Amino acid sequence: MAKKTPACVPPGHAGDFAYHVGDRIDSVDLDRYVLVRDPGRYGLDPYGTYYRADDYVVQVNRETNEITALIGLAAAVLSGG
Repeated sequence: MAKKTPACVPPGHAGDFAYHVGDRIDSVDLDRYVLVRDPGRYGLDPYGTYYRADDYVVQVNRETNEITALIGLAAAVLSGG
């Protein structure tokens, strides 16, 4: 999936997500996001910052809240599948 555009998003799902790499999570919208606690448990970088946004998991820069990666569908990522 890394060669897909955008990277790490399963085929057919990229158009369904309203956010893109480079977008920022605004503090006004934080109630739409759920912090993924213990990301290492799901095979993600344990030092990364991840949010579940709608039905997707995104990685964000902790200091700027900029989306740095679209990881994939939350159901697949958070179930370990």
